[in-house]
Amino acid sequence: MYQDKVLKCKECGKDFTFTAGEQEFYAERGFQNEPQRCKECRDLRKNANKPARQFFTTVCARCGKEAKVPFQPSNDRPVYCSDCYAEIKKEQDGE
Repeated sequence: MYQDKVLKCKECGKDFTFTAGEQEFYAERGFQNEPQRCKECRDLRKNANKPARQFFTTVCARCGKEAKVPFQPSNDRPVYCSDCYAEIKKEQDGE
């Protein structure tokens, strides 16, 4: 019933495909208008008002490498780099 359509983004002017699956999704939800922006422009617009995430630099309590974390580290709890954290999580799940 639906066929892919090529539309032009009103933001950047690039052509993008409005797939048959997307058209079916829109119809199921009762949306009557086709998208006017490509996925990249929609994502940029959606995230424009979100504040940039702040990261803090610290030292991993297990291996000593530099680690960037999305919270202010305190001295009362150990902080791990992503590799060590994944290993610890794996060890805990295996027990």
